[in-house]
Amino acid sequence: MPTETPTEAPTEIVVIGGGYAGVMAANRLTQRDDVNVTLVNPRPDFVQRIRLHQAVAGTHSALADYGRVLNQRVRLVVDTVTRIDAANRTAALADGAALRYDYLVYAVGSASSGADVPGVAESGYPIASLEQAKRLKPVLDAQPGSVAVTVVGAGPAGIETAAELAEQGRAVTLVCGGPLGPSLPEKGRASVARHLAKLGVRIVDGPGSMVTAVERDAVRLADGRELPSAITIWAAGFSVPDLAARSGLSTDAVGRLLTDETLTSVDDPRIVAAGDSAAPSGMPLRMSCQSAVQLGPQAAETILARLAGREPAAIDVGFVALCVSLGRRAGVFQMLHKDDTPKSIYIGGRVGARIKEFICRGTVWQLKTEGRKPGKHTWWTKDAERRERVEALGGKALGGKALTPR
Repeated sequence: MPTETPTEAPTEIVVIGGGYAGVMAANRLTQRDDVNVTLVNPRPDFVQRIRLHQAVAGTHSALADYGRVLNQRVRLVVDTVTRIDAANRTAALADGAALRYDYLVYAVGSASSGADVPGVAESGYPIASLEQAKRLKPVLDAQPGSVAVTVVGAGPAGIETAAELAEQGRAVTLVCGGPLGPSLPEKGRASVARHLAKLGVRIVDGPGSMVTAVERDAVRLADGRELPSAITIWAAGFSVPDLAARSGLSTDAVGRLLTDETLTSVDDPRIVAAGDSAAPSGMPLRMSCQSAVQLGPQAAETILARLAGREPAAIDVGFVALCVSLGRRAGVFQMLHKDDTPKSIYIGGRVGARIKEFICRGTVWQLKTEGRKPGKHTWWTKDAERRERVEALGGKALGGKALTPR
């Protein structure tokens, strides 16, 4: 009687986080037929974080159907991972279940910062997540346009939110906590300031403009000023979830998972990281969609290389531009060097707005294309000098740990 030849069980891969990096990684991993990919995300829809300011203003839902952007072989689990047990290769879920994995992609993204500023938790409205944007919108809708709205934060999120609301006729003050648009060069910053002024946004910047406390109807600044504020929107930077630290994994001072240049955890070769929550060689890239869509596929390639018996390659990531929308009719497209430093070239006005909208749509298209044709996405710009900076810190593998799968 013939006997059946036993077949090896498929490799189980769990991706934590369904943002730009997580979706790109999950889609990329389906190149192999002998892997099962499970994506864990707390929401049933993909959130376009680069449109959350529009969700606040009601000009876009900031959502996309996972059916559009995920490969059909990726299993979506709507839940939250509460702890990673690296020793037993399991990820505990909030519902009490646990997922076993052979490899894990840590792509938990980022969250709002400001918890250490008095009053932010009680009286502020962060907008770093869909839930936070949804909490804020009805509050805005219930108030007339004349009430004082203060947006705290001079980066892209703060600028875009201030402009979006001002374009709708709201009385908006943008409190910068320093210079306006600190990542922009002088010309780009001046262009942003001009457009905000046209929209009627009052800009409070420079020394002394750091917010020291948020109250129910005001914000207090470091120089002693008190600004009236019926609604205070907090857009002053990002933090990362503490899942890695709670799970006993090595992190940087902010809480990002420490990895080598292949995005492999310095603690466990079965864990790789991507996106805002990764700190390769202790030199994390700017938290952004632009870096996430590059790191996601490369995290997947690290796992695919190990499954194929090859040495994973070091990451190659580069930047092209910084895009800032200024309402629906204007924007700034600031050209960057590959190392994320600004060039002197920018495109503003209506053309800048069209470019920003094209990029927002194009990002979803990239996810969808990688889902339909895994392996298609390539990163066309690379920061060749990063490797030199890494080597100056002592080599490719942070911490000098052996990175061989157990």
